[in-house]
Amino acid sequence: MKIRACVWVGLAASALGLLGAPFARAADGEQIFRRYCFVCHDTEPGKNKLGPSLAGIVGRASGSVADFSYSDAMQSAGLKWDEQTLDQYITDPRGKVPGNKMLFPGVKNPDDRKALIEYLKTLKP
Repeated sequence: MKIRACVWVGLAASALGLLGAPFARAADGEQIFRRYCFVCHDTEPGKNKLGPSLAGIVGRASGSVADFSYSDAMQSAGLKWDEQTLDQYITDPRGKVPGNKMLFPGVKNPDDRKALIEYLKTLKP
């Protein structure tokens, strides 16, 4: 039930974000994080939710948070979360890593993705 609720909240937040995007001012990465990510991810090191903590994500290897249970697809993806890879993944998580368990349609607005990645770069491990 917890997973189903998270999916619905995430999808609703995504839909609202996509509908509001044309009217939004310059994207703020922390606000974008709150809109799309906070339901399932935390920014505090070692604090996992339904998804792993995103503290220190930039530069980290995919599937590498020791105390998180990743899908086989993410564990074997062999990615390094640099800006380009994050942009591709955040755009289409299922397309970038088929079989991963993140049930999120992606952030389609490139300005939102850029702001989100800039924010993620500030999160230290």
